[in-house]
Amino acid sequence: MGRSEGARQIEASAAGEREAAGVTVDLASCGPVTTGSGPTPAPRPAAPAHVAIIMDGNGRWAARRNLPRVEGHRRGVEAVRRAVRSAIELGVSYLTIYSFSSENWRRPPAEIADLMGLLKLFVRRDLAELHGNNVRVKIIGAREGLSADIAGLLDEAEARTRGNTGLTLVIAFNYGGRQEILRAVRTLAQAVADGRMSPAEIGLEAITHALDTTGIPDPDLVIRTSGEQRLSNFLTWQTAYAEYVIVPEFWPDFDHACFHAAIDEYHRRDRRFGGLSGKAG
Repeated sequence: MGRSEGARQIEASAAGEREAAGVTVDLASCGPVTTGSGPTPAPRPAAPAHVAIIMDGNGRWAARRNLPRVEGHRRGVEAVRRAVRSAIELGVSYLTIYSFSSENWRRPPAEIADLMGLLKLFVRRDLAELHGNNVRVKIIGAREGLSADIAGLLDEAEARTRGNTGLTLVIAFNYGGRQEILRAVRTLAQAVADGRMSPAEIGLEAITHALDTTGIPDPDLVIRTSGEQRLSNFLTWQTAYAEYVIVPEFWPDFDHACFHAAIDEYHRRDRRFGGLSGKAG
């Protein structure tokens, strides 16, 4: 697997971007993953349990190639397939992808229709493979207001894979972090109003359990493609202590080697969670 076009273009400036941003993967290492003969490589550290990805840059990828935006989204679906396979190979337990935000409804109706069409194709064509690979699908985000066909596909994906025990693929669809927190607050407020709990019982754990991601550990690593350095209303509560890695490549160019590089960068971080450095001697 060769280095992708985006990696070659950025390689010369990656070191400078890393120094400026502090979180950008050096894509000089985002090349082929060595396999086959040769010296035995050192054992790789265990992968982070939960990797979340903000899949950004489909439209810009297409624009740079004078292609319609829908082609960028179609290639983005192919990148999702690669990411799932990479997560399984690397031993990631949870992979969360930001597929469609609450704010994406503001896009032109034709583009929204294209995105919904790609979602339907993904579920219909890929669900059997996901199920065959023991992947459990979990959907987070608001279900209210979705068309019956889309809501039915989401329900089907969850129901068919509910008993699987391998990778959990969390798809954030019609999702916004602030909106999720708002729903949780309303749920807890109703519980207080009904007398099922007191205000004093509302703590961090209660809020966590009221979120869409209840039962799912917080992300260890958040990857964002296309070089943008924004959270974009993604897992606002859950990513309080996540490590962020910004990848300059557009999402359709994100491949197995780049997944490796992002995880390698994660392992170079010193996660202190507000305490002293765990790497101090």
